[in-house]
Amino acid sequence: MSGRFLSIGECMVELSQAGAGLLRKGFAGDTLNTAWYARCCLSSEWSVDYCTALGDDAMSDEMIAFFRDAGIGTSLIRRIKGKAPGLYMISLKNGERSFSYWRDSSAARQLAADPDFLREAIELSDVVYFSGITLAILSRDHADTLLAEVRRAKAAGKLVVFDPNIRPRLWSSYDEMHATISEGARASTLVMPSFDDETAHFGDSTIEATIDRYRALGAAHVLVKNGAEGATLNFDGIETFVPAEKVLQVIDTTSAGDSFNGAFLARYLETADAPSAARFAARVAARVVSEHGALIAREKLGLERP
Repeated sequence: MSGRFLSIGECMVELSQAGAGLLRKGFAGDTLNTAWYARCCLSSEWSVDYCTALGDDAMSDEMIAFFRDAGIGTSLIRRIKGKAPGLYMISLKNGERSFSYWRDSSAARQLAADPDFLREAIELSDVVYFSGITLAILSRDHADTLLAEVRRAKAAGKLVVFDPNIRPRLWSSYDEMHATISEGARASTLVMPSFDDETAHFGDSTIEATIDRYRALGAAHVLVKNGAEGATLNFDGIETFVPAEKVLQVIDTTSAGDSFNGAFLARYLETADAPSAARFAARVAARVVSEHGALIAREKLGLERP
């Protein structure tokens, strides 16, 4: 099977501690991370593209070169004169990570500013992936534009995948967050939430409550990630539990959920076997959290494509 996987969102410049007062530069972002792992795990018959907006600065050029080197397509990236990518810095204190963000003027906030460009990008694709963070960084009008286009894609029979990835500080209010996340789910075929987010921000007391809520919104499939407790899938009303893979030592949980999503979708697209895809994704995520950083080279994943 072949096709085109499109991930829509924001990639940022990442600065992390490198010792002796130095910082290490990288690139990361939830939807880019998922695209990275989808590319690692998909066969060469599938293309993986990233849809965002970047500036005309040197850092944007470097980011695009990074995508290309990873095998991620860049033809669906808008370039905006005078703009630049957002940036965040990781700080460590007693082994705990905290983050500082500079993204208010990020070019990615304009990724849905050209409806025709966005529609063409989605129409060229077979699978469309976006997240709650994608929606949160957009203005209300631009979020509505994106939601309208993914609704069209779903109605056309494309697989539309949504990870709510709830980050309250990106939203102006809880009401807006709840309403827009729900609209994202309503526009999607498959929703892939994390149970701790759903408990904290939607008050779900059980995984079944999360599944029921998203299915009631119109998602045919729901996959609830629950960290070390495993994942619960409900595909067309059939529920399956898949345990997490045991990890000897957790080094860095950054991108655990993103890598699970990318690996799951890669295997599911090629086999149509959701439980098997979830077991595969659990193995990939276990490898990822055993290494430093959000993006782990495919050689370190130790997994062959089907």
